Amino acid sequence: MSEARLAACQSYRDDPLGFVRDSFPWGTGALAGLDGPAGWQAALLEDIGAALRGGAPVRMATASGHGVGKTAVCAWLTLWFLSTRADPQVVVTAGTENQLRGKTWRELAKWLRLLAHGALFRLTADRLSLIGAERTWFAQAVPWNRARGDAFAGTHERHVMMLYDEASAIDDTIWDVTEGAMATPGALWLVFGNPTRADGRFAECFGRFAHRWTTRHVDARDCGRADAAQIGRWIEDYGLDSDFVRMRVTGQFPRASSERFVPADLVAQARQRAALDPRAGPLLMGVDVARFGDDHSVALLRRGDRVLALTRWHRLDTMQLAAQVSGLINSWRPVRVFVDGVGVGGGVVDRLRQLGHQVVEVNAGARARDDRRFANLRAEMWSAMRDWLVAGGALPVDDEALAREIATPGYGFDPRNRLRLEGKDELRARGDGSPDAADALALTFAAPVSGLGAGAWGPGGWEADPFLFPRQTRTEGGWVVFPGDRR
Repeated sequence: MSEARLAACQSYRDDPLGFVRDSFPWGTGALAGLDGPAGWQAALLEDIGAALRGGAPVRMATASGHGVGKTAVCAWLTLWFLSTRADPQVVVTAGTENQLRGKTWRELAKWLRLLAHGALFRLTADRLSLIGAERTWFAQAVPWNRARGDAFAGTHERHVMMLYDEASAIDDTIWDVTEGAMATPGALWLVFGNPTRADGRFAECFGRFAHRWTTRHVDARDCGRADAAQIGRWIEDYGLDSDFVRMRVTGQFPRASSERFVPADLVAQARQRAALDPRAGPLLMGVDVARFGDDHSVALLRRGDRVLALTRWHRLDTMQLAAQVSGLINSWRPVRVFVDGVGVGGGVVDRLRQLGHQVVEVNAGARARDDRRFANLRAEMWSAMRDWLVAGGALPVDDEALAREIATPGYGFDPRNRLRLEGKDELRARGDGSPDAADALALTFAAPVSGLGAGAWGPGGWEADPFLFPRQTRTEGGWVVFPGDRR
């Protein structure tokens, strides 16, 4: 019966809306209360069908608010294309690997279970294929990476579809390579996302290249399936015309680029600042521990609105790193030492405590103090760091790597609408590397440090502070002390 159903699907070749309406058990079970696609979804599917029937190129870009059902549309289109064409090839990617595997591909699995002829397909972690034709009839989840853009290049298959989910975060180089696949007659290129950047290729679909694309904006308030209460809170907190609401609710692009959690222009401003008062605040140290061969372990010292110094180590084991950090603690005598304790970092924490140091172990994946706003402690730490930069935090002018790392991670929201920062693994996967020094700075915001007066920096008070007396510790322990920062 499933085979007959698949054969019958050929009648939906140019009718994705009809396919979606007729292939799922609307109104029953998991779809109880739903009679079909939402208004904007149905309009998009109908537009695709009309373009196919008219022989027009299918390049469609949809910028939407949060929670409107765009990932479901990606799943429907994948199933429709595989069901209506012989030996098709579908490439699906998303802004981050976490989005691709944890949301886009997960949504596909959900709708495959509901598909009338779903038993004819086999789903794996990165491929959906027709059973018996796995090598030629498939859709593939492909995390993007600047170094492996050939995965998005042209193909010799007759039936090709490219799907982008959270398209704002996909690097421009991947868009450029995908252009090659569009040389195949009848190829479809469909992109979806929250409009989190005012620049980049997704934004250009609605501007510079608007004549090449069919575009639409979807307001979450109009779709009927978004969380109305949450939308109301966002509008109340940020304002209807704020960039946050434009991106997350009304589906409009921001007035400034917001792809990265910490904007590059904010970082650039911070590198030009002088400390307002280099003595203000307790002396804090953050230690990020490397887990992979290309990563660096980093210790960073911050007081108040100034990053004082940092050092990087490569390929040290836990005992060697603990010895180096111990020497720095003895030299600088920070009030608090926050150490990344995840994985191998736990060994560094244990050894430092054996050496008599009172260090604070930090698990960045742990629950945030304000877990209504933040998906984990890492997002909360980085948010505090960004607030510090906005309030006047100063970065060393001569450390380009630190500045680049701070401005690299993207962000998103989890199913509870809590802020989630792009993880190290996701950054590595797309070729950006681990933000080790930036994470070390963020660790200095892991917990509030209060009740510490001017004489609390150590046994010698201010007189023993190496910031004020650099000759004592200028190069000790391999620290890099930034020129021009001693004011």
